[in-house]
Amino acid sequence: MKIIDLNFGGLKKISLDLFQDERGSFIKTYNSKLFQSIGINFNIEEEFFSTSNKDVIRGFHFQLPPFDHDKIVRCLTGEVLDVVIDLRKTSINYKKHLSINLNAEKNELLFIPRGFAHGFLSKKNNTTMQYFVNSIYSKDHDSGIRYDTIGFDWGIKNPIVSSRDLSFTTLESYRSEFE
Repeated sequence: MKIIDLNFGGLKKISLDLFQDERGSFIKTYNSKLFQSIGINFNIEEEFFSTSNKDVIRGFHFQLPPFDHDKIVRCLTGEVLDVVIDLRKTSINYKKHLSINLNAEKNELLFIPRGFAHGFLSKKNNTTMQYFVNSIYSKDHDSGIRYDTIGFDWGIKNPIVSSRDLSFTTLESYRSEFE
């Protein structure tokens, strides 16, 4: 594994080693000792998958304290434009966003610390994302930011967005509970 600090409030891109031989391939996706050695103390509490068609935007999602969590995401099939928003009031990046392309061929993870909202645009049909989180989902603490209020050009004209995601508050009106 190669861990790259994205210099954006603790976000890290993790490039996974791919081992191939006549049988096929093998990838290790998680190493607690390696993660701990660089300050990522992450115990997996839940794992999720989502599959999206092309031009689907999911997000921006996060859990409010005390059910906030760190998240590790990976694109298993297809490709996404992954975007995060820093919602920590004391951060120099407060309410700023960062985008990164993730695809199945590159075998990369994105570590997203608590206090960030996460969303993505599916760039291909049947794109599958995998999410690891270190807290249990709480419906009462589930929240989000509306995707089209952060000043980001998604590069598409007619995104497919759920009614739930369209009901989220704007970034401008969001009052953060994260320090």
